[in-house]
Amino acid sequence: MATVRLKHITPLWVCSDAIRQCHATQAGTDYGGPVDCALIDRVGNKMKHASTLEHIIVQLDISDISRALLQEWSRHRIGMSQTVKSSRYTLKELKEEEPFTFYDVCRDNCTFEYLPTPDAFVRASKYVVYTGNDMVDEAILFNLEELRELIAAGVSNDVAKYAMPDAYKTSLTCSINFRSLQNLLYLRSAPSALWEFRELAQAIFEAIPEEYQFLLKDSLYEMAS
Repeated sequence: MATVRLKHITPLWVCSDAIRQCHATQAGTDYGGPVDCALIDRVGNKMKHASTLEHIIVQLDISDISRALLQEWSRHRIGMSQTVKSSRYTLKELKEEEPFTFYDVCRDNCTFEYLPTPDAFVRASKYVVYTGNDMVDEAILFNLEELRELIAAGVSNDVAKYAMPDAYKTSLTCSINFRSLQNLLYLRSAPSALWEFRELAQAIFEAIPEEYQFLLKDSLYEMAS
């Protein structure tokens, strides 16, 4: 399951002061308290002046997500900056791993098959996201073994990565403003969204400090329904 860690978030008073700029009113002294929150909620949420929410930027560390999720995550690049774990520099992490499968010959010596080693699925969980579907997860494991063999054979990362399964884990640091974050949570917490993304959307919401959650709770499908 994805891990989300809060690194930094803009103080609420920065947003409330920007809102007051619209009407040339004097900045308050609430500094992120109830008055500021009420102002931000009224203007940014209820009046839909959502551009004011762009003044609140959150920076998050997100780890243990699949490359399949990363593909969908990158569609939210507007209003977001991201730095992603590089396969070019990190794929060698597989080089020292023992094989995840072994060659098994049947008694008649006429047929053979590759089988997972006893600890394969546990060891592989360091590198891949499982789906819960046994057939798919076994395919992921065998794909991972093929990738490990390529790396062990000295194939360069830039070439070997073309054999990476979409389940391969990655991580990123992102900075995203609250207007874009509302949109991301709304789209990716819906029942039609990728299951892994729905879990990530919930984890992101829970990583946001409680005093900011009033701006996001209506964007989460399960909480809004």
